[in-house]
Amino acid sequence: MHTNAIVREASLSLPSGVTIPDSKLTREATELVRDTESVLLFNHSCRVYCFACAAGKRKGLAFDQELLYVSALFHDMGLTPEHSSATERFEVDGANAAREFLRSHGISRQDIDTVWTSIALHTTPGIPQHMHPVVALLTSGVEMDVLGIAYAEFSDAEREAIVAAFPRTEHFKEDIIQAFYDGIRHKPGSTFGNVKADVLADKEPNFRRANFCSLIRGSRWVG
Repeated sequence: MHTNAIVREASLSLPSGVTIPDSKLTREATELVRDTESVLLFNHSCRVYCFACAAGKRKGLAFDQELLYVSALFHDMGLTPEHSSATERFEVDGANAAREFLRSHGISRQDIDTVWTSIALHTTPGIPQHMHPVVALLTSGVEMDVLGIAYAEFSDAEREAIVAAFPRTEHFKEDIIQAFYDGIRHKPGSTFGNVKADVLADKEPNFRRANFCSLIRGSRWVG
């Protein structure tokens, strides 16, 4: 079955108010991301959108569902070999991939900047929730699916419907940690100052984090 048909069929069982936007832009985004990512990452990205959309509806936020959907789909594209740079944070790689895709579809600079920012900041705690609804909601969706933050704010029926539509693997927790590691292991320096340093520390016993205080003390400044 065609990827978009699979997504449309899956979306029929989603909770009330959670819909997958159906447009040329979102259909092409779905095809591109599904052809690039593993099933693990693609289903995770779809769940992120669903949890983010549900949270936005519950909070009464006004947001563009197309932009949120594209943000969710592309947020982990930087973990794929096709979009992984040698030195940039994977979040920036994913944001750049989304920007290129949206530019090719004639999307406005303002909307592109919103999507770029949402992806680039989705692993930076404490900031996104104060920003544009798409930026805030993307991070909330990621935090829900990966960390279980705000888990109790969703009903059992909502969680079960979203997972039924876009299933988690049996060992998703370990599988997603491994996917993070596989996507960043070649550029450990890109994890300085962000949560992905924890992934390298978990997978590589000899990994040594860069230390902010050591960088200050080791600079060429005198005093």
